[in-house]
Amino acid sequence: MKALIAAYARSPQTFARKGPLATVRPDTMAAQVVTGLLERTRLDPALIEDIIVGCAYPEGPQGSNIARIIALLAGLPLQVGGMTVNRFCGSSMSSIQIAAAQLEAGIGEAYLCAGVES
Repeated sequence: MKALIAAYARSPQTFARKGPLATVRPDTMAAQVVTGLLERTRLDPALIEDIIVGCAYPEGPQGSNIARIIALLAGLPLQVGGMTVNRFCGSSMSSIQIAAAQLEAGIGEAYLCAGVES
């Protein structure tokens, strides 16, 4: 199977540590982006094999397995897994590369990739 990017979305951004988004948790913001993307594309969340999230510094409020937390906050089905990738500046790109490799290997049919840093 050939991998392709079917849709994308991003959050608004403001200056670090100030502005209206300074107090919004990174998992909450990412979950809102995921929810908006799924609403816009009308993709059945049950078709998603895994959510793969790149995070350069997975600590504090964006620590633990933030991918799984985002999946749960976005209301994805419990069977959708979550994988957090830490490759520093290349984290989000690595999440896309992992999903593409798994698609082309026949492992799953749909992946949701994201990046978070706050």
